[in-house]
Formats: sequence, C-alpha cells, structure tokens
Amino acid sequence: MKSFINVQDIGPLNKAMAEAFEIKNDRYKYQHLGKNKTLMMIFFNNSLRTRLSTQKAAMNLGMNVIVLDVNAGAWKLETERGVIMDGDKSEHLLEAIPVMGCYCDLIGVRSFAGLTDREYDYAETVLQQFIKYSGRPVFAMETATVHPLQAFADLITIEESWGRPVCRCGTATNKRPKVVLTWAPHCRALPQAVPNSFAQWMNAAPDVDLVITHPKGYELDPQFVGNAVVEYDQKKAFEGADFIYAKNWSNPGVTNPADYGKITSKDMSWTVDTEHMSWTNNGKFMHCLPVRRNLIVTDDVIESPNSLVIPEAANREISCSVVIKRMLESL
Repeated sequence: MKSFINVQDIGPLNKAMAEAFEIKNDRYKYQHLGKNKTLMMIFFNNSLRTRLSTQKAAMNLGMNVIVLDVNAGAWKLETERGVIMDGDKSEHLLEAIPVMGCYCDLIGVRSFAGLTDREYDYAETVLQQFIKYSGRPVFAMETATVHPLQAFADLITIEESWGRPVCRCGTATNKRPKVVLTWAPHCRALPQAVPNSFAQWMNAAPDVDLVITHPKGYELDPQFVGNAVVEYDQKKAFEGADFIYAKNWSNPGVTNPADYGKITSKDMSWTVDTEHMSWTNNGKFMHCLPVRRNLIVTDDVIESPNSLVIPEAANREISCSVVIKRMLESL
C-alpha cells in the first residue's frame, strides 16, 4: 500500500478488520517490520489523539519516529506555485517535501481545510503534493476532506460493541446495526473530514445500515453520502438506532457553493441529550473527540455507560497499526 486516503485503499474490509483484531491481541507481533525504519509525521494543525496514537502504533511496529509541527518548529511554508515569495514564508513546500523524504521511510500528513475555497480543499492540494514529490508512501492523518484513520477506528469500535462482524462482505443473516451520523451545533466552522470519512467507511461495511441527519443545506458531498439514507427529521432518524455518531461540520457548499465553510445553522435543538438518546434502541454514543460539551452532546450522555468515545480513541492505535504495517510490507 503506497498511499492511504480513502476506504478503497485498505482493500477488502473483512481482511482489514481481521488484521485489526489480530494486532489488538498482540500489538508487538510485527515489530520486526519497522526495525531501522523511520516514520515522519507532519502536522499542519493541532492534534492530540492522532499524534499520540500514530506515534504509539509506529513504535509498536519497531519504528523510529520524527514529528514535525510545521507551525511551531519549521520555516513558514508556501504551498502555491507562481507566488513571489516576498512575504513571511521562507520555504516552498515543493523543496521541503523531497527534503523530508530524504530522512524517512514513511510519511504521515495532517493538514486542514481552509474552508474558503472548496475546489482547493476537495482537490487535497497539500496531501497530493506529498504523494507526488516525497518519493515515500504517504498516509492521511486527517486532511482537508477525510480522516480515514478515525473512520477505521470507528468501524472497529462498532464491531466490538455490536458483538459480531459488520464486514462479512456478504448477505447479513442477523440484524444489521442502524448507525446514525447526526450533525450537531458548534461555535466554530469545522471541516467535513470526519463525517465524510465516517459516511464513506460505513457505506463500505456491507452489514451496516447508515442514516445521515442534518439541517437542510448541510448535505455532504454525494461521493461520501453514497447509499446512506438522508433524513432531515432528527427524531425520525434516531428512532431504533443502535449507534449515534454526533459531529459538527460547516456548510459543505453542495446545495449552495457560496455557503461553503460557513455556519448557516446554530440550532441547539440538534444537541444530543438524554431525550435524543431515548428515541434510540438503547443506542451507543460516539464522537471522534475533542468535543464541545453541551454544544455537541450533554454531560450526561457523554458520561453515560453507553458512551464509546474512549474505546474509539483507544482504537486509533489499532487502525493506524494496520495501515503502517501494510505500508512497511510494501517497502
């Protein structure tokens, strides 16, 4: 595997899930693969779980790790071609990337949507430059539009909680879990990366029924929505749900491009509280973290026995281990 951005890159999901549980049972089984190999992690924005879980996964696999925070320890980088560099940016990404590639064997990149130019963000301009110019396998540690390591961990968490496979790649013989991705209000404009990937990975899991609910105008890009049911009535969407995945996202600009990246709703009735969860089938609550309490979800819900936010975070180590293992095997 030379790059990891979308669910298609991981190959058959049932095999990836089996590998995830194998690694979870013995996190150091493949330590030999990373001996004398180096992972470079590039951060263009802040991180807690991604930084810690990815570094831990690489160390489990025997790798050395270099972490570069572009905003707090490097020259300011220019990303656009044709720019006269007479401002505060001292180095161009097109020189920096191949230099980084000289010092490592794998590269993980965490970038962020600018939320002003939809075409630029959805072209994954920064990530694609790393893939093109680094000469190394590259994986996404969240980008302008996707967060595949999170979605992979979410799928692992759902299967663990459900107690039986959700990726059998065949006809389900038992009840399929109803998984609901719900928009929730937020005080800041956030990208669509997490909901995009969550929808994409749940669609790829053959034994999951996915429903997406949000205010009108917040429609995700069709390439990620896939075959999911879109329901604008949040209560109707929640009815009978087994898993509730709450996440805010700014306006994706699908129905009105001029709204891209904007907050066009602050409707607090979408905050997930005890009443919302009472509509479900004793549903489990999920969120990628960090979470703004009492905006996205109330204290009582996130602290309840049905909250899976900590197991989700723990499984980030596992999802990343699978990805790095496969990349090491491809060297």
